[in-house]
Amino acid sequence: MGKDDVIRVYWQPGCTSCLRTKEFLTRYDVPFESRNVLADDQAFEELARFGLRHVPIVTRGDRWANGAILKDVADLVGIEGVDMTMLPPQELWRRLELFLDGTMRLYAQIPDDALHNLLPNRPRSYTDLVYHIFSNADAFVEEKEGIPLVVESYRRRPAEGANGREHIAAYAQTVRSRLNDWHDKTFAACDWKKRADVFYGEQNQHQFLERTVWHCGQHARQLMWVLEGMNVLVKDPIPDQAFAGLPMPQKVWDD
Repeated sequence: MGKDDVIRVYWQPGCTSCLRTKEFLTRYDVPFESRNVLADDQAFEELARFGLRHVPIVTRGDRWANGAILKDVADLVGIEGVDMTMLPPQELWRRLELFLDGTMRLYAQIPDDALHNLLPNRPRSYTDLVYHIFSNADAFVEEKEGIPLVVESYRRRPAEGANGREHIAAYAQTVRSRLNDWHDKTFAACDWKKRADVFYGEQNQHQFLERTVWHCGQHARQLMWVLEGMNVLVKDPIPDQAFAGLPMPQKVWDD
């Protein structure tokens, strides 16, 4: 592989799609250069020539693919025969509800004095993580309302002074109400083959729902991991079968 053909993965710790991208390439024995954008300021500068300011991104010479779409990554690096079978939309929706319910059960078990502790090597607190999970689901409904999914949709955080346990619970309830309303009125009639208005590439509504679901599921796994690291005996954890059939990363967090 020549110098101009080097495969590079631009990522950051705790990013669900980043971890999945690296695992995907490793599983198919594709060598790549790891570029952690939080640990190396130059990494983001390297992405600037593509006009990009988000991760995961896989580059090969002058070409790139968004790591959120494994088919595009496979095409870029020459991987063939990848199974992209998805669970049916109704089952995906059931899983999303399981993950959102589980998130709030797990969040309730985090001690008050640890709510704003930061995740390893990532400027994101446990409270921010819970907010992010519900924000992902919120962004899914927003897209149905005509609001495109942009990079900033996944970067939202609770406002300072509105990030207490009661604020997060209120936000979670608001999101669940919006989800339930959309499901009751529109889910059955949704055209799942219609293109979704998302920043990371050409995706239909079924693919967007799948990503929303496993994205929330992976972050919920991180909450369980946080509790286990605090030596908390997790009550009513999310069962393993809730993750079955989803394109999840194998690991919970980057080494």
